Amino acid sequence: MTNITRRTALLAPFALSLALAGPAMAQQLSLAEVSTYLNRLQTATGGFTQINGGGTISTGQIYIKRPGRIRFEYDPPENSLVIAGGGSVAIFDPRSNAGPDRYPLNQTPLSIILARDVDLTRARMVTGHTSDGTTTTITAQDPDRPEYGSIQMVYTANPVELRQWIVTDDTGQQTTVILNDLQRGGSLNDILFNIQAAEQSFGN
Repeated sequence: MTNITRRTALLAPFALSLALAGPAMAQQLSLAEVSTYLNRLQTATGGFTQINGGGTISTGQIYIKRPGRIRFEYDPPENSLVIAGGGSVAIFDPRSNAGPDRYPLNQTPLSIILARDVDLTRARMVTGHTSDGTTTTITAQDPDRPEYGSIQMVYTANPVELRQWIVTDDTGQQTTVILNDLQRGGSLNDILFNIQAAEQSFGN
């Protein structure tokens, strides 16, 4: 997977229809309910499946530590790594000798759900809010930086769970990330999200 494609994983949307577990005709989740869920989501781990814009599929493990930190470890044969921490995103490619590709976290739509205080009721943040009776889908953007793209999140209720997101980047590229058995809570060492430490150890 190219650097641009992995960057799109953080900046682009998912376009996959899934049969997501959830009660039939569940009530649409409010923006306040989803904001509360995200603000209470301090740490989480699980598997993920990523459908890239060109149709290729990647899998791996995801680690979340809010605020501001996330880690994607890609399974073989990719063996790639994406880390957000310290306000930056770093993309590690095992085929590159030039070090990671880096850019600011606030230029990715994922910064919306990794923010210290998520408030989806903020003016001009949510551009779509729908329910199909089983899931609630919310599309959001940074109201101060809409040019950086949007993130479409799919939730189930009872209890509220984030199931997948679709990120659309500033070029219109789309990537789908489906969360597999996301487990909330637990202790995650800060070293997982330390870009400098990863530079020392990646590929060794």
